[in-house]
Amino acid sequence: MRKHKILLVDDSDDVRAVLQEGLLSRGFEVVPAATANEALKLISLEKFDVLLSDLHLPDASDGITVVSAMRHSQPDAVTLVLSSYPVLQAAMTAMLLQADQVLLKPSDAAEITEIIEKKLLHPSTHLTMKKERVAAILKRDLDATIQNWMSRVEHTEELTAIALTYQERTGHLPLLLGDLVRRLHLAPDDKVPISPAAREHGILRRKQGYTVPMLVEESRILQVSIFNTLQNNLPSVDFSTVLLDVMTIADEVDSQLKQSMRGYMEKVNAKSAS
Repeated sequence: MRKHKILLVDDSDDVRAVLQEGLLSRGFEVVPAATANEALKLISLEKFDVLLSDLHLPDASDGITVVSAMRHSQPDAVTLVLSSYPVLQAAMTAMLLQADQVLLKPSDAAEITEIIEKKLLHPSTHLTMKKERVAAILKRDLDATIQNWMSRVEHTEELTAIALTYQERTGHLPLLLGDLVRRLHLAPDDKVPISPAAREHGILRRKQGYTVPMLVEESRILQVSIFNTLQNNLPSVDFSTVLLDVMTIADEVDSQLKQSMRGYMEKVNAKSAS
């Protein structure tokens, strides 16, 4: 029976040695590479079933280059990325690279083997689909994003300490997400509008008894939910514009948080003045 062949790319000698030994012992053929150049040469010369690559090679773009080359040259290979990024950044990485999965470090050979075997047994189909801009996806999946946000909030003890109805909890989200979609449609040189809905949200949350850390946590969860929606739509994402769109999302959510804080503090200042 033919062994499945893995291209293992990591600039750390220790990590590469440990993973290679563990994968070899589990029946894989492993071809190691320490640099992007080595990996690119191997991709051009040999056929692989799996790519397992560290994202953080010496040059910041090297990991992206390796994954993109494998996806272009050998699209049926299972493509796994090792990353030390926290969850939000890892989700963004998966979007940008179209990787099959991002594995957060440290991941051992047993865990990686289980994932590889599942992926090989049920391979992803990388079909050409109609591409959509991020704004269109977020507008279409507005309700799914809100539901994901609410699910995460319900598992956050800090936020559920204040009892609110579903409408009280989520009523601001269609407005904030609508402002975000409009921002994504702007040309790079257009003036960026301020979100009045964000300011009103800050005022309301102050009345409801929220603290500043709670406002920040709500905003963090909103970013996570937005990127979750995009990750769920990876096959249809227009990658020619996704990097700029991701940067715009991060900037707009931060801007909305700033406006919420201003509304929150205006209420505080009004009380202090009286």
